[in-house]
Amino acid sequence: MNKSEWRLKIKEKLENMSNDLYMRSSLVIREKLLKEPSIIEGNTIAITISNNREVDTIGIIESLWKADKNVVVPKCNSKNRTMQFYKIENFNQLEIVYMDLREPIPDLTELVSAEQINCMIVPGIVFDKSGYRIGYGGGYYDRYLERFKGQLISLAFHFQVVESVPKDSHDIPVNVIITDQDRIDCNIYRKR
Repeated sequence: MNKSEWRLKIKEKLENMSNDLYMRSSLVIREKLLKEPSIIEGNTIAITISNNREVDTIGIIESLWKADKNVVVPKCNSKNRTMQFYKIENFNQLEIVYMDLREPIPDLTELVSAEQINCMIVPGIVFDKSGYRIGYGGGYYDRYLERFKGQLISLAFHFQVVESVPKDSHDIPVNVIITDQDRIDCNIYRKR
């Protein structure tokens, strides 16, 4: 299957999840993520605001704030397909932009450089155990990750992890995928 076909297949599975299963699975993933060494030891964590049926990140962000972590979220520039991260301290610092995404309001938040971020939670729709992912097609993360040196983690429901996804030469894999059923160390799979 190509990337578009994978996106459609997994989006359909996500839409068919019951609310109860979605909430329970998101909670399990949150609890696992908060035990990750890079989250415990890191000071500044980059994460997106979940939309539709992505693993719920609102509870994760609230837990990170309670743990005195700096939470930074992306602001996308659709003209040049780049993004920057801004520190948020509450959800009132967000605005709704295109495609109902919630992004930081630059005037109310602080710009944070890639060098200041310890761990990045990288979104996607489909993943393989080697850490390669199919995102939403904008390429924002691929461009940003070229200069990012911290830990890369993705969150997914178990059915979002498949045997293999199509890869491009510029794709940068994540180090760990946390699902409701597994913690996948992608570095081990890339060495095979």
